Amino acid sequence: MRETPANRQTVIVSTVVVAALGYFVDIYDLLLFSIVRVQSLRDIGVADENLLNIGLSLLNWQMIGMLLGGIAWGVLGDKRGRLSVLFGSIILYSLANIANGFVQSVEQYKWLRFIAGLGLAGELGAGITLVSEVMSKEKRGVGTTVVATVGILGAVVAYFVASAWDWRTAYFVGGGLGLALLVLRISVFESGMFRNVQQTQVERGNFLKLFTNQKLLQKYLKCILIGLPTWYVVGILVTAAREFSQAFGMAEVADPGRAVMMCYAGLSLGDLSSGLLSQYLKSRKKAMFIFLSISAVTVVFYLSSNNIDLDFFYLKTFLLGFGVGFWAIFVTIASEQFGTNIRATVTTTVPNFARGSLVPITFLFNYFAASSGIVGSAFIVGGICTTIAFLALATLRETFGKELDYLEPL
Repeated sequence: MRETPANRQTVIVSTVVVAALGYFVDIYDLLLFSIVRVQSLRDIGVADENLLNIGLSLLNWQMIGMLLGGIAWGVLGDKRGRLSVLFGSIILYSLANIANGFVQSVEQYKWLRFIAGLGLAGELGAGITLVSEVMSKEKRGVGTTVVATVGILGAVVAYFVASAWDWRTAYFVGGGLGLALLVLRISVFESGMFRNVQQTQVERGNFLKLFTNQKLLQKYLKCILIGLPTWYVVGILVTAAREFSQAFGMAEVADPGRAVMMCYAGLSLGDLSSGLLSQYLKSRKKAMFIFLSISAVTVVFYLSSNNIDLDFFYLKTFLLGFGVGFWAIFVTIASEQFGTNIRATVTTTVPNFARGSLVPITFLFNYFAASSGIVGSAFIVGGICTTIAFLALATLRETFGKELDYLEPL
């Protein structure tokens, strides 16, 4: 079929919509554990004093799965195509989350969160890569902003589903949504940039080359490090909202599920705002600097919460989410930094390595908490994550309006 402006626009809209809905289901399943952590662990026999430690351990298993899955799906996306990842990843994490609804022990829960993590790792990177490659260099930031803004709302829906039904049903709903989404994938076409590279003999998806080429390695690590504050906020401050509300001496204990919902409502608004701001400023870096600064302020505001009421506490979690609402810019920057023959590998692994950073972040948090308490530890770890992110961003090149149809010398 001959390409016309009309059918090209249809392809673009279809790609953005399907990528956005795919990320929506991805975030639903990704955050559902944090939302149902307390209820689900109690139901399988975990004592209250172990809810935080075992919960963080299970979250770490999920993140380890995402680290490994990010590498596998990223390489597959560059070798076999972006669509292969969109189909394969959603099948795996949908089935894993349905199985999560049947768990009876912590050991079962651990392995199923790991498998779900493997599947969840592929969705965002493949979607962002595809959207970046089918849209014009001037407007692709709008497309990736729509994907992130709509996708983040999956956590909000997960909260309301988990509130309306029990946690097992919430897992079944997530898995069912993923399988239903497969039908929409039929309307999406492969990236033209990838098809052109596929016809050549150029090396594609060599993950190890990111570590043997110093220039590529520096860019790659910086792309990961600018995302540290997001998972510090979500994985520590918000996931442990129950324990933080107790440490703040509040009269009522916070519901972690509601805290996650409020945080992700803020994240969605933040992603929309930061994405549009980057388009207005014609700069990814300037918008990212502004939101990293906002994040630092909201973290300090959250951790200064003694004797506040529950509604004000949830407002603070909303503001925390808004402050780290730069996920759209973060992933777009990664996608724009690298050539077509390694782009899917980078765009898929970078957000998953940022998510996986929760493992060492959790280790540091627990280490400092032993001597400084959870609030003091949160201040220390937050300061470390934010400082590293600022330093990494300062030395990255601006990518707004960059032409993406090029290859990396692997």
